[in-house]
Amino acid sequence: MPFQNHSTPLYSVELFPPKTAEGMEKLKLEIAKLNALGPAYFSVTYGAGGSTREGTLETVSWLRGLGIETAPHLACIGSTREQVRELLHHYRQQGIRRLVALRGDMPSGMGAGNRGDFRYANELVSFVRAEFGDAFHIEVAAYPEYHPQSGSPARDLENFKRKVKAGADGAITQYFYNADAYFAFVESCRKAGIEIPIIPGIMPITNYTQLARFSDTCGAEIPRWVRRRLEGYGDDVESIRAFGHEVVLTLCRQLIEGGAPGLHFYTMNQSGPTTRLWNDLELPIVH
Repeated sequence: MPFQNHSTPLYSVELFPPKTAEGMEKLKLEIAKLNALGPAYFSVTYGAGGSTREGTLETVSWLRGLGIETAPHLACIGSTREQVRELLHHYRQQGIRRLVALRGDMPSGMGAGNRGDFRYANELVSFVRAEFGDAFHIEVAAYPEYHPQSGSPARDLENFKRKVKAGADGAITQYFYNADAYFAFVESCRKAGIEIPIIPGIMPITNYTQLARFSDTCGAEIPRWVRRRLEGYGDDVESIRAFGHEVVLTLCRQLIEGGAPGLHFYTMNQSGPTTRLWNDLELPIVH
Protein backbone atom coordinates (compact mmCIF):
# COMPACT_ATOMS: atom_id res chain seq x y z
CA MET A 1 0.00 0.00 0.00
CA PRO A 2 2.40 2.74 -1.12
CA PHE A 3 0.58 5.85 0.07
CA GLN A 4 3.47 8.17 0.95
CA ASN A 5 5.04 9.73 -2.10
CA HIS A 6 8.60 10.66 -1.24
CA SER A 7 11.07 10.65 -4.11
CA THR A 8 14.16 9.96 -2.00
CA PRO A 9 13.64 7.96 1.22
CA LEU A 10 15.38 9.47 4.25
CA TYR A 11 17.36 7.21 6.57
CA SER A 12 18.54 8.98 9.69
CA VAL A 13 19.89 8.22 13.17
CA GLU A 14 19.40 9.63 16.66
CA LEU A 15 21.87 10.18 19.50
CA PHE A 16 21.60 11.45 23.04
CA PRO A 17 24.27 13.71 24.59
CA PRO A 18 26.54 11.82 27.02
CA LYS A 19 26.85 13.03 30.61
CA THR A 20 30.63 12.67 30.95
CA ALA A 21 33.77 13.48 28.97
CA GLU A 22 34.49 9.75 28.80
CA GLY A 23 31.02 9.14 27.40
CA MET A 24 31.60 11.81 24.77
CA GLU A 25 34.83 10.13 23.63
CA LYS A 26 33.02 6.79 23.34
CA LEU A 27 30.19 8.44 21.43
CA LYS A 28 32.64 9.96 18.92
CA LEU A 29 33.80 6.43 18.01
CA GLU A 30 30.19 5.29 17.54
CA ILE A 31 29.40 8.37 15.45
CA ALA A 32 32.31 7.59 13.12
CA LYS A 33 30.89 4.09 12.52
CA LEU A 34 27.36 5.38 11.98
CA ASN A 35 28.52 8.19 9.72
CA ALA A 36 30.20 5.60 7.48
CA LEU A 37 26.66 4.46 6.56
CA GLY A 38 25.85 7.91 5.19
CA PRO A 39 22.64 8.76 7.09
CA ALA A 40 20.77 11.83 5.85
CA TYR A 41 21.31 13.45 9.25
CA PHE A 42 21.98 12.83 12.94
CA SER A 43 19.38 14.08 15.40
CA VAL A 44 20.50 14.96 18.94
CA THR A 45 18.09 14.78 21.85
CA TYR A 46 17.43 17.47 24.46
CA GLY A 47 16.73 16.38 28.05
CA ALA A 48 13.64 17.16 30.09
CA GLY A 49 13.38 20.91 30.69
CA GLY A 50 16.66 21.47 28.87
CA SER A 51 18.56 19.32 31.39
CA THR A 52 21.11 18.28 28.74
CA ARG A 53 21.35 21.69 27.07
CA GLU A 54 25.15 21.96 27.30
CA GLY A 55 25.65 18.35 26.25
CA THR A 56 23.33 18.83 23.30
CA LEU A 57 25.18 21.98 22.19
CA GLU A 58 28.55 20.24 22.54
CA THR A 59 27.42 17.19 20.56
CA VAL A 60 25.81 19.31 17.85
CA SER A 61 28.92 21.52 17.58
CA TRP A 62 31.18 18.48 17.26
CA LEU A 63 29.01 16.97 14.51
CA ARG A 64 28.84 20.25 12.62
CA GLY A 65 32.60 20.62 12.93
CA LEU A 66 32.86 17.45 10.86
CA GLY A 67 30.40 18.81 8.33
CA ILE A 68 27.74 16.27 9.36
CA GLU A 69 24.09 17.23 8.77
CA THR A 70 22.60 17.62 12.23
CA ALA A 71 19.06 18.08 13.54
CA PRO A 72 19.02 19.24 17.17
CA HIS A 73 15.95 18.47 19.23
CA LEU A 74 14.28 21.59 20.53
CA ALA A 75 11.99 21.02 23.51
CA CYS A 76 9.83 23.91 24.63
CA ILE A 77 8.91 22.98 28.22
CA GLY A 78 10.91 25.17 30.60
CA SER A 79 12.11 27.50 27.82
CA THR A 80 11.41 31.18 27.26
CA ARG A 81 10.96 32.77 23.85
CA GLU A 82 14.25 34.60 24.27
CA GLN A 83 16.13 31.40 25.11
CA VAL A 84 14.72 29.63 22.05
CA ARG A 85 15.43 32.64 19.82
CA GLU A 86 19.05 32.79 21.04
CA LEU A 87 19.53 29.05 20.54
CA LEU A 88 18.13 29.15 17.01
CA HIS A 89 20.38 32.07 16.04
CA HIS A 90 23.30 29.97 17.30
CA TYR A 91 22.17 26.99 15.23
CA ARG A 92 21.79 29.12 12.12
CA GLN A 93 25.36 30.31 12.53
CA GLN A 94 26.44 26.66 12.63
CA GLY A 95 24.66 25.96 9.38
CA ILE A 96 21.87 23.91 10.99
CA ARG A 97 18.96 23.52 8.58
CA ARG A 98 16.78 20.94 10.32
CA LEU A 99 15.13 20.83 13.78
CA VAL A 100 13.06 18.32 15.70
CA ALA A 101 10.51 20.43 17.60
CA LEU A 102 8.96 18.78 20.66
CA ARG A 103 6.96 19.69 23.71
CA GLY A 104 9.43 17.78 25.89
CA ASP A 105 8.97 16.28 29.33
CA MET A 106 8.60 18.01 32.65
CA PRO A 107 11.66 17.32 34.83
CA SER A 108 10.79 15.84 38.22
CA GLY A 109 10.31 18.63 40.73
CA MET A 110 9.52 21.33 38.17
CA GLY A 111 6.46 23.28 39.20
CA ALA A 112 3.80 24.62 36.84
CA GLY A 113 5.22 28.12 37.25
CA ASN A 114 8.51 27.04 35.66
CA ARG A 115 7.09 25.61 32.45
CA GLY A 116 8.34 28.54 30.39
CA ASP A 117 6.58 30.43 27.61
CA PHE A 118 5.35 27.42 25.63
CA ARG A 119 2.84 24.75 26.59
CA TYR A 120 2.71 22.60 23.45
CA ALA A 121 4.87 21.77 20.46
CA ASN A 122 2.52 23.52 18.02
CA GLU A 123 3.23 26.81 19.85
CA LEU A 124 6.96 26.18 19.44
CA VAL A 125 6.57 25.43 15.72
CA SER A 126 4.53 28.62 15.25
CA PHE A 127 7.20 30.64 17.06
CA VAL A 128 10.03 29.24 14.92
CA ARG A 129 8.09 29.99 11.72
CA ALA A 130 7.22 33.52 12.86
CA GLU A 131 10.82 34.31 13.86
CA PHE A 132 12.81 32.46 11.20
CA GLY A 133 10.43 31.81 8.31
CA ASP A 134 11.56 28.81 6.26
CA ALA A 135 15.15 28.84 7.53
CA PHE A 136 14.61 25.46 9.20
CA HIS A 137 13.04 22.19 8.07
CA ILE A 138 10.94 21.24 11.11
CA GLU A 139 10.19 17.67 12.15
CA VAL A 140 7.65 16.97 14.88
CA ALA A 141 6.70 13.85 16.83
CA ALA A 142 3.90 11.46 15.86
CA TYR A 143 2.41 8.57 17.83
CA PRO A 144 1.01 5.62 15.84
CA GLU A 145 -0.30 4.09 19.09
CA TYR A 146 -1.26 7.58 20.36
CA HIS A 147 0.43 9.54 23.10
CA PRO A 148 -0.50 8.20 26.56
CA GLN A 149 -1.34 11.72 27.81
CA SER A 150 -3.71 12.50 24.95
CA GLY A 151 -6.50 10.24 26.20
CA SER A 152 -7.66 8.91 22.82
CA PRO A 153 -6.48 8.39 19.23
CA ALA A 154 -8.90 11.06 18.00
CA ARG A 155 -7.59 13.68 20.41
CA ASP A 156 -4.01 12.71 19.60
CA LEU A 157 -4.69 13.16 15.89
CA GLU A 158 -6.09 16.63 16.56
CA ASN A 159 -2.94 17.51 18.50
CA PHE A 160 -0.82 16.27 15.60
CA LYS A 161 -2.87 18.24 13.10
CA ARG A 162 -2.24 21.44 15.10
CA LYS A 163 1.52 20.89 14.81
CA VAL A 164 1.25 20.38 11.07
CA LYS A 165 -0.95 23.45 10.64
CA ALA A 166 1.60 25.48 12.62
CA GLY A 167 4.21 24.73 9.98
CA ALA A 168 5.78 21.28 10.47
CA ASP A 169 7.46 19.88 7.35
CA GLY A 170 7.56 16.25 8.44
CA ALA A 171 7.18 13.91 11.39
CA ILE A 172 9.11 11.15 13.11
CA THR A 173 7.12 8.56 15.03
CA GLN A 174 7.53 7.10 18.46
CA TYR A 175 8.95 3.60 18.07
CA PHE A 176 6.55 0.68 17.66
CA TYR A 177 6.70 -3.01 16.71
CA ASN A 178 3.39 -3.41 14.89
CA ALA A 179 3.53 -2.24 11.27
CA ASP A 180 -0.28 -2.17 11.07
CA ALA A 181 -0.37 0.52 13.77
CA TYR A 182 1.81 2.74 11.61
CA PHE A 183 -0.14 2.16 8.40
CA ALA A 184 -3.46 2.76 10.16
CA PHE A 185 -2.13 5.98 11.67
CA VAL A 186 -0.89 7.30 8.32
CA GLU A 187 -4.22 6.42 6.72
CA SER A 188 -6.04 8.37 9.45
CA CYS A 189 -3.74 11.31 8.84
CA ARG A 190 -4.41 11.29 5.10
CA LYS A 191 -8.17 11.20 5.72
CA ALA A 192 -7.71 14.21 8.01
CA GLY A 193 -5.91 16.10 5.24
CA ILE A 194 -2.41 15.70 6.72
CA GLU A 195 0.02 15.15 3.85
CA ILE A 196 3.49 15.61 5.35
CA PRO A 197 5.93 12.65 5.30
CA ILE A 198 5.66 10.53 8.44
CA ILE A 199 8.88 8.61 9.04
CA PRO A 200 8.78 5.57 11.33
CA GLY A 201 11.02 5.65 14.39
CA ILE A 202 12.90 2.35 14.79
CA MET A 203 14.17 1.07 18.14
CA PRO A 204 16.57 -1.89 17.93
CA ILE A 205 15.97 -4.54 20.60
CA THR A 206 19.11 -5.24 22.62
CA ASN A 207 18.03 -5.15 26.28
CA TYR A 208 14.57 -6.42 27.21
CA THR A 209 14.44 -4.94 30.74
CA GLN A 210 15.37 -1.49 29.48
CA LEU A 211 12.97 -1.72 26.53
CA ALA A 212 10.06 -2.82 28.75
CA ARG A 213 10.69 0.14 31.07
CA PHE A 214 10.84 2.62 28.17
CA SER A 215 7.72 1.17 26.59
CA ASP A 216 5.67 1.27 29.78
CA THR A 217 6.60 4.93 30.20
CA CYS A 218 5.94 6.17 26.67
CA GLY A 219 2.99 3.94 25.75
CA ALA A 220 4.74 1.99 22.97
CA GLU A 221 3.34 -1.54 22.78
CA ILE A 222 5.60 -4.58 22.70
CA PRO A 223 3.45 -7.32 21.13
CA ARG A 224 2.63 -10.10 23.60
CA TRP A 225 4.37 -12.79 21.58
CA VAL A 226 7.55 -10.68 21.41
CA ARG A 227 7.44 -10.02 25.17
CA ARG A 228 7.01 -13.74 25.91
CA ARG A 229 9.93 -14.72 23.71
CA LEU A 230 12.18 -12.04 25.18
CA GLU A 231 11.20 -12.96 28.74
CA GLY A 232 11.94 -16.60 27.95
CA TYR A 233 15.57 -15.81 27.13
CA GLY A 234 16.20 -14.52 30.67
CA ASP A 235 19.78 -13.26 30.89
CA ASP A 236 20.84 -14.76 27.56
CA VAL A 237 21.90 -11.46 25.97
CA GLU A 238 23.05 -13.03 22.72
CA SER A 239 19.68 -14.71 22.10
CA ILE A 240 17.79 -11.53 23.02
CA ARG A 241 19.80 -9.54 20.48
CA ALA A 242 19.52 -12.17 17.74
CA PHE A 243 15.75 -12.49 18.16
CA GLY A 244 15.32 -8.74 18.56
CA HIS A 245 17.25 -8.14 15.36
CA GLU A 246 14.96 -10.44 13.38
CA VAL A 247 11.83 -8.81 14.82
CA VAL A 248 12.99 -5.29 13.93
CA LEU A 249 14.41 -6.36 10.55
CA THR A 250 11.03 -7.85 9.58
CA LEU A 251 9.28 -4.68 10.78
CA CYS A 252 11.57 -2.45 8.71
CA ARG A 253 11.01 -4.54 5.60
CA GLN A 254 7.24 -4.31 6.05
CA LEU A 255 7.45 -0.55 6.45
CA ILE A 256 9.67 -0.02 3.40
CA GLU A 257 7.55 -2.32 1.23
CA GLY A 258 4.43 -0.53 2.46
CA GLY A 259 5.63 2.87 1.30
CA ALA A 260 7.19 4.46 4.37
CA PRO A 261 9.25 7.51 3.30
CA GLY A 262 12.32 6.44 5.28
CA LEU A 263 13.41 5.15 8.69
CA HIS A 264 14.75 6.99 11.75
CA PHE A 265 16.90 4.78 13.99
CA TYR A 266 17.01 5.34 17.76
CA THR A 267 20.59 4.15 18.20
CA MET A 268 20.87 4.56 22.00
CA ASN A 269 24.45 5.65 21.20
CA GLN A 270 25.36 2.16 19.96
CA SER A 271 26.40 1.77 16.34
CA GLY A 272 26.29 -2.04 16.15
CA PRO A 273 22.53 -2.82 16.14
CA THR A 274 21.69 -0.02 13.67
CA THR A 275 24.61 -0.91 11.40
CA ARG A 276 23.49 -4.53 11.25
CA LEU A 277 19.92 -3.52 10.37
CA TRP A 278 21.18 -1.02 7.78
CA ASN A 279 23.34 -3.64 6.09
CA ASP A 280 20.74 -6.43 6.20
CA LEU A 281 18.14 -4.07 4.73
CA GLU A 282 20.69 -3.09 2.06
CA LEU A 283 19.97 0.56 2.64
CA PRO A 284 22.03 2.93 0.49
CA ILE A 285 25.43 3.81 1.91
CA VAL A 286 26.12 7.39 0.84
CA HIS A 287 29.58 8.97 1.01
